[in-house]
Amino acid sequence: MHTIDLAGKWTLSGAALERPLPARIPGCVHTDLLASRVIRDPYYRDNETAMQWIGEADWTYAREFTVPAEVLEQPCVLLECDGLDTLASISINGRELARTDNMFRAWKFDAKQHLRPGRNTIEIRFTSPLPMMRERTKQRPLPTWWFPGGGYIRKEYCNFGWDWGPTLVTCGIWRGIRIVAHDGTALKDVHVLQHHAKGRVDLGVRVAASAAKGTRLKAQVEVSLAGNVAARGEITLSKKRDGVALLALKSPKLWWPAGMGEQPLYNVSVTLTNEKGECLDGWERRVGLRVLELKQEKDKWGQSFTFVANGIPFFAKGANWIPADTFATRVTREDYARLLDDAAAANMNMVRVWAGGFYEDDAFYDLCDERGLCVWQDFMFACATYPTYDKGFMKNVEAEARDNIRRLRHHACLALWCGNNELEQGLVDDEWTDTAMSWKDYGRLFDTLLPSLVSELDPQRPYWPGSPHTPVGDRRAFNDQASGDAHLWDVWHGRKPFEWYYGCRHRFVSEFGFQSFPHPRTVEGYTIEEDRNITSYVMELHQRAGRTGNSLIMLYMLDYFRLPKNFESTLWLSQILQGVAVRMLVEQLRRNQPQSMGALYWQLNDCWPVASWASIDGHGRWKALHYMAKRFFAPALISPVMDEAKGTVEVHVTADSTEKGAALARWIVTNLAGKTLLEEAQPLRLPAGGSRRLKTLQLAKLLKEHGQREVIVFLELEREGAVVSTNFGTFARPKHMNFAATASAARTTVRQAKDGAFEVSIRTKKPLLFAWLTHESVDIRCSENFVPLRPGRTTTIRVEPQAPMTLAAFKNGLRLGSLVDTYD
Repeated sequence: MHTIDLAGKWTLSGAALERPLPARIPGCVHTDLLASRVIRDPYYRDNETAMQWIGEADWTYAREFTVPAEVLEQPCVLLECDGLDTLASISINGRELARTDNMFRAWKFDAKQHLRPGRNTIEIRFTSPLPMMRERTKQRPLPTWWFPGGGYIRKEYCNFGWDWGPTLVTCGIWRGIRIVAHDGTALKDVHVLQHHAKGRVDLGVRVAASAAKGTRLKAQVEVSLAGNVAARGEITLSKKRDGVALLALKSPKLWWPAGMGEQPLYNVSVTLTNEKGECLDGWERRVGLRVLELKQEKDKWGQSFTFVANGIPFFAKGANWIPADTFATRVTREDYARLLDDAAAANMNMVRVWAGGFYEDDAFYDLCDERGLCVWQDFMFACATYPTYDKGFMKNVEAEARDNIRRLRHHACLALWCGNNELEQGLVDDEWTDTAMSWKDYGRLFDTLLPSLVSELDPQRPYWPGSPHTPVGDRRAFNDQASGDAHLWDVWHGRKPFEWYYGCRHRFVSEFGFQSFPHPRTVEGYTIEEDRNITSYVMELHQRAGRTGNSLIMLYMLDYFRLPKNFESTLWLSQILQGVAVRMLVEQLRRNQPQSMGALYWQLNDCWPVASWASIDGHGRWKALHYMAKRFFAPALISPVMDEAKGTVEVHVTADSTEKGAALARWIVTNLAGKTLLEEAQPLRLPAGGSRRLKTLQLAKLLKEHGQREVIVFLELEREGAVVSTNFGTFARPKHMNFAATASAARTTVRQAKDGAFEVSIRTKKPLLFAWLTHESVDIRCSENFVPLRPGRTTTIRVEPQAPMTLAAFKNGLRLGSLVDTYD
């Protein structure tokens, strides 16, 4: 087999360019124009608005390459394109070879007759999708919530803008491209199936190949773990060129979701040989041995929606994933690792790859395998209707689904295939209308084609038609609490107060969230001084949730907190507000186990610097929400339910399935002056895999004596003498409580650890809420931040600066703030 890699140096040309520019493949037109300084950073200020011409234009990529004569002696010579974005015409040596129309597919074309020995040229012309989308929409509009015509093209939908993303319509060769030549003998497909029994796992490795008539083929299959062979097998392929190797693994090491165990990954290799034992082709992947199921069983609340790993149910804790950059080819393995490490650090065990982006790179799923992050994988259909009545469209999406199911199915992390995002949330009706498609045409794709493909190609994985979806009763009741999954946007879009969450008993919530502004240093990166007001043109341009986005943040902010004193305080307070909102629902759902068994907030990450629902901003900085997520997703959680009218506090303890044994719960009631009004402790056994109400505190008399606005309830959960969870509750809005100044209430001490990090110990005389550390000169990562500080208790935070620092330099730039500093 011969391979000629065509990645690397190309040229880019277009009508707007005086001459061809150097280009890098994989890449896209925007990154190549940036590299040649034809355009400026589209994320800075309002530069994006001046770059809309790029998406309207046609672009051509070209290069020369050499083909050795022996390559063309092979019977089979293919051009393989792993990703073309999107409407492309491919020519080799001036002759058109093929046209493509799907960003999500991998393409293979017979190129032999187009090639010649020696020097060759390839040219790929990308046509703007916008004229086609406009023309198709003119002929027959497809109802959509976003960009008109999006349903007609198989391209990353958020490329056309979203309520958190810019409008930067890309094109280019965005994944690998190569010439492959062989004699016709090659592996066509390998599929590893698992069958679990007590003390063993049997692997069925299905192999399919192609070969010239009369060729006898064998496949050598080997399974190893950490370099040690666990099983070997050999099969002779049938006349149909296929076969199954059955391998028994005794005393297997099982793969577990994060927090439940380890993530051992077995290496499975297949070597295709001829009668002489010569290697003709090979295939190699890593697999995790596990049974990962979605249990839907009738119970007293309706029908369950519970993920189960190796027989153990678990509460799904996580967030929704969007593309990590508007320009996908800029995202490196290191970028994926950083974001996924951040998810794991916040005690997450699941991420949902959202349907308006793209099927992520292999590196993303490899890293999820290694970290135990289960992946809810959407097919790429979001917030729009689709021409499923068109046979050509259906054939195209079938090929897309086959490509991606085959590519991803071996990953241990892959938990579920989901048909679409939010179509059942108002985009489907009995017949086609101006606002919806028919259930009949919806069903062609999401109830028939996609589930049949999953059943054929990945039968050990569950399929879910859409998110949200109600499988029992009226399908139109898309957020029914009795079954299925829900998207809860009554808070934010519906403008319900945060307390609305206390009534939520949904089985699984796969979307909900609240917006905030990025870190002040991130905002400084895309603004100048005159922009730094949330009503400025640039700040509103970096807010895509409509004209009301920033206003809605402020509306909620002033319901809970005092008016911030300046621009920077507004940014910080918006993040605290966001964390409070998300914390309220997550804690409610975790308390409601096993009726509720999942909370995936919207969203983990951003694709550019913007006000959004993300807990990690566009420059990779943790917002307050991400620090709070680390606490409300903790394996063992103590949480309050406050009843202002009755003057009571329900104290709840929640634990993941792995959290067993003894613990000690403590509640301390103080006034704002720091005086302890009540302190009690109660031993307990952790409710592994569930939650229990430990006690209801009756504080009406105490509140009458001291006043609701003067009292704070602090909660702590200890295991083996160490505090593993802290929380708090108040009987009044924080805006009505008069907190002491941070500087006068708190004292900090700093010591430097041997590894260069710092330990900051904070002790306060009076209660402080949402206390956070920052540094004036460098970014820092803290073990915890935005924490409640109880009088008389020392809180120690490990701080890692982005750059090495002396103790003196660190102390000089260290700043401690709390809620009071946002307005006082």
